[in-house]
Amino acid sequence: MSKETVGRFLAQAKTFFKNKRAKRYRLFPCHGELTDTFLRNKRMRAALLLTAFGGFLLSSAVFALFVGAVGVCFGDVIALCSREGWALFRSAALYRSPATMEGDLTQIILVKVRVPRIALSGIVGASLGVAGTIFQALFQNPMADPYVIGVSSGASLGAAVAMVLGLRFHFMGFGAVPAMAFWGALLTLVIVYRLGRVGGRLAMLTLLLSGIAVGSFLSAMVSLLTYLSSDRLHQIVFWLMGGFGHATWRYVFSVSPYFVGGLAVSMAYSRDLDSYVMGEETAEHLGVDVERMKRVLLVTASLLTGAAVAAGGVIGFVGLIVPHAVRVLSGPNHGVVLPGSALAGAALLILSDALARWVIAPTELPVGLVTAAAGGPFFIYLIRRSYLKNTGT
Repeated sequence: MSKETVGRFLAQAKTFFKNKRAKRYRLFPCHGELTDTFLRNKRMRAALLLTAFGGFLLSSAVFALFVGAVGVCFGDVIALCSREGWALFRSAALYRSPATMEGDLTQIILVKVRVPRIALSGIVGASLGVAGTIFQALFQNPMADPYVIGVSSGASLGAAVAMVLGLRFHFMGFGAVPAMAFWGALLTLVIVYRLGRVGGRLAMLTLLLSGIAVGSFLSAMVSLLTYLSSDRLHQIVFWLMGGFGHATWRYVFSVSPYFVGGLAVSMAYSRDLDSYVMGEETAEHLGVDVERMKRVLLVTASLLTGAAVAAGGVIGFVGLIVPHAVRVLSGPNHGVVLPGSALAGAALLILSDALARWVIAPTELPVGLVTAAAGGPFFIYLIRRSYLKNTGT
């Protein structure tokens, strides 16, 4: 770095700190070594933030591993891993019970109950976090969540129908209830999408209003089924509150492809989303195929939401809280917000599920109650913050 460059940097820094409007002042108007260093620092900060979210996820998973109706000692976990290692989890993945597991309570609890439950809750939380990020970007509203177009209502109706009729079948690793929930979510997406197309274009406001109307109608149908089927009342209500008491490795491997594919597609459109949030016209001028992007991301987010609801029930506020909080910490760059929301969403739902098992153990609370207890005050904060921002007070 030359002396002239250093001198220019010091002079600009002095002006920067004296300027009352420092946020609008360009510290690096020219390209060169300083600009490259600044960009590298931004990437370093993004990497540090994602590492912190990863640490939060790991801490939540370790905490959830030892929380439950039956206590598990840290020494027992270490001894189990050193003695049996990967063979136990491979056997679990293949749906087989190894002979060494018979009679060992710690092995059964960890491999057959807690680890798949942690994995499933993490995948569902990550899916909701990514879906919430996509919907907030598409609607350009921080208060949008994965259920904004009524997908959760369609899934709830499908699950309620399966419970009331007592259906028994398996489809792609899902039982009757989650399979019907997933199909209900997809059918709702098709209906809302058809209603939201105006003149060959996907109008986001029309899509939003159509989703609200369809979701309200489907919610009424769920309430009607609940009222007419008193013998299934507890089962329907408990499913609507969300939970992972049914978690198995089969569910984990059935939901994982939707999350992996959804995250990959959304990351491929991360730069287009950065342009889209500045306005549709701006994005089109920058070369973004806006209509194609909206179609692809709408289907992607809806599939993520449908798979998450099918696996864990209707769990609110995760897709609302997580994307907004990550965006506040990392900025509007969706290349960081999307993976950050996946990590933070997984950590939050794992921790919420652990608290749901621990608060009144051995009885479990629906995990939706825990997320709603945390999400309600945060939603009020968002409304208050949006009001103060719009009014300029």
